[in-house]
Parts: sequence; structure tokens; C-alpha cells
Amino acid sequence: MPASVTKADEGHPDAGVAVRGRHRPLGVLLLAAAAEVRPPQTDRPTLEWRTLLFVTYDRPPTDGTATMPIKTLQDRRCLITGAASGIGRATAIAAGRRGARLFLTDINDAGLQAVAAEIRGAGGTVSFVRAADISDHGAVAAMAKEIHGDHGSLDVLMNIAGVSTWGTVENLQHEHWQRMVDINLMGPIHVIECFVPPMIAAGRGGHLVNVSSAAGLFGLPWHAAYSASKFGLRGVSEVLRFDLRRHGIGVSLVCPGGVDTPLVGTVQIVGVDRDNPRIKQLVGHFQRRAVAPERVAAAILTGIQKNRYMVYSSSDVRVGYWFQRKFALPYELAMRGLNDALTAAMRRAQRG
Repeated sequence: MPASVTKADEGHPDAGVAVRGRHRPLGVLLLAAAAEVRPPQTDRPTLEWRTLLFVTYDRPPTDGTATMPIKTLQDRRCLITGAASGIGRATAIAAGRRGARLFLTDINDAGLQAVAAEIRGAGGTVSFVRAADISDHGAVAAMAKEIHGDHGSLDVLMNIAGVSTWGTVENLQHEHWQRMVDINLMGPIHVIECFVPPMIAAGRGGHLVNVSSAAGLFGLPWHAAYSASKFGLRGVSEVLRFDLRRHGIGVSLVCPGGVDTPLVGTVQIVGVDRDNPRIKQLVGHFQRRAVAPERVAAAILTGIQKNRYMVYSSSDVRVGYWFQRKFALPYELAMRGLNDALTAAMRRAQRG
């Protein structure tokens, strides 16, 4: 058994399948060849250019040891944060139906226990349930130590937990910014730093899911603090999709638009009275257009099994992201118009 694989990993269906250490980067091979055949008169800039071009390309192994995308969740060890409600709850239930061995966490212990009981009652496997605050690095590290000691490394990590606060910059206070970053960005980072290295060491590959938002793609009105965290998670995911590729670990960035979850009813809009009839009307309009969390859960699991990086839950976000990249000026004008419209609606509501 490789030294990097824990005893608990021995019973895993993929135990013994190695991903690391079986190939040399193509860039190193080409660079070595270039150094051997380079005539004395070859100028140095040419060699430096070739170094820059090739050293960044790492060819996957060709000896059959590369880990393919996770085609089934059957008996896969899956960690899901935010599992007590909304998208996390729907994803946990859907993954349980597909035979995953679930490791569930959420800050809401009562809701978490209820979900675990529902999954077990339907014949699913819940191997671990723990209420924890993912913004607390110590709590996540302790949870990871217990899980790895009892069960070995995991196969799929799903960072779904999140909160939302909206508001204009003159209304947002420091604690609003801090809370968004602590939970929505540092929370997933704590999970990544505590669970991904053991996944790499086990050598079986795997998959990482980070749930961002449409607010991690677009400059939506009043979303500055929320978008700071969601754009940040998008950046982390963009780097890791390439960093983890050589280890056979896929990465999915999930960017839902409107989703009808309890978060809709609890989102804090700083400086706005949520009980105002006009505000309630706006929230109701949002909920009517929002998709069910089960639809997002299905998109997430399909994204894992098809090894998709960008995962959308609705066509409006997919088309909007394409439009943003292809038509910069019209996108800017559209965002300006949306911002003006929402601001005007909020002012009317505040005037009563």
C-alpha cells in the first residue's frame, strides 16, 4: 500500500489505482531534447521562448492509470456542506438516491439531523453528520481529522453552504463584508485546504464542486459584498481546475441564478425594510422566476459525472455569460440599466 494512502482507504473501490508519479511532464521532455540538440549558435531567446511554451503543458498519463471522470456516485464518499436546507439539502438527497456515502455538515444541527434521517429512511447511506461552522477553520480541521481517521480520504467535495447580504456601498457596514467573505469564500477554502491534500495523496482522483452564483459572473446591483465572495470563489476554482488536473481531480464551478430556497426569505438587504409591501412584491416576483433547488442539485450531479467546469441551473445565466464575453459594451449598458431600475424601485418603496 502506498505510504500516502491511509488504512481506511484500503477498502475503497479504487484503492491501489495511482494517479501521481506515473508520467513526466511533456514540457520537461521537450525541453531536455531541445537542450541536447541545440547548436552552439542558437540564440538564447529562442530557447527561453520554448521553455515558456512547453514547461506549462503537462501531458496526462498514457499507461492507463489516469482517473476518468466520476461516472457514478455509487459508494463514493461525498462531503456536502450546507446540507440542512436549500441546494445542499436537495443535493444530499439526490446523491443519496444514487448510492453515495454521504458526509454532511451544516451550521443548523436540527435541519441537518432531519435531512440525515430522511436519507437513511429512504435507504441511503449517511456515514457522518456534524453541525459545524465552515467559517471556523479549527472546526473544519477537526472534522476533517475525524473523517480521515475513520473513513479515509473522500472522493467528492461539494462546497454548497452560503449566505447572502445585499446593499449599496454607503449602507453596507464592515461586518456585512466580513461575513460574506468568512462564510462564502473562506469557508470553502477551509474545506479545500483540509480535504483536498488527502484526496491528492490517496491517488484516486476525485471531484471538487464550488457553488458560486450568477453574482460571481455579473455585476448585479447591490451585490458588492456578496459578489466579492462569489467572484473570489470563482477565481479559486479557475486556478484549481488546472492545478488539480494532473491529480485526476475535476473541478466544477456552479453558477445558479435565482433559486427558490429559504435564503430568499432571509437575505438581508441593508437599508431596506423587508416588510414593506413593495419589497415583498419584488421578492415575490423573484421567487416566481426562481428554479427549484432540486433542479440545481440535478445540474450539480450531472456536472460531476460529465466532468463539466461551468455548471448552470438555468439558460438565462448561460446566455448572459456568453453575452457578457461576446458583447462587452451592450453588457455594460444592460448592467447600468438594471442598476438604475432596481435603485429606482427601492427608492419608491422607501418613500412608501
